[in-house]
Amino acid sequence: QVQLVESGGGLVQAGGSLRLSCAASGRTFSSSRMGWFRQAPGKERDFVAAISWSGINTYYADSVKGRFTISRDNAKNTVYLQMNSLKPEDTAVYYCAAPWVAGMTPRYWGQGTQVTVSS
Repeated sequence: QVQLVESGGGLVQAGGSLRLSCAASGRTFSSSRMGWFRQAPGKERDFVAAISWSGINTYYADSVKGRFTISRDNAKNTVYLQMNSLKPEDTAVYYCAAPWVAGMTPRYWGQGTQVTVSS
C-alpha cells in the first residue's frame, strides 16, 4: 500500500511560483510511477504531470509544458511539482497519485492541496 500527503499549496499572484511536495509511505514508492492531477471548481480532475520510477522519464499535459517540472527523490520518498509562470487558470486542488499509467485511474491518492492564482 502507498499513502500520499501533499503540501506546498497556497495563494500566489499570476506569474509567480510554487513548489508542491508529495510525501509517500510504502515499500513500493521507489518502483512506482507517480503522477500529479488537478481539479478546478466545477470541472473534472485532469492529468498534470507524471514521472517514471527512475525519474528519467517525465510526462506533461500540454497546458503546463514549459512551466511545470516534476521531479522525485526516492531517498526521501517524495515527489515534487515545481510550478512557474502560474496563471489564474492553474487554480485548482492538486493531487498526488500512484501508480501512474497513462489513461488509467491511479489506485492511491493524496488528500489534495489548494493552489490559488490571483490575477
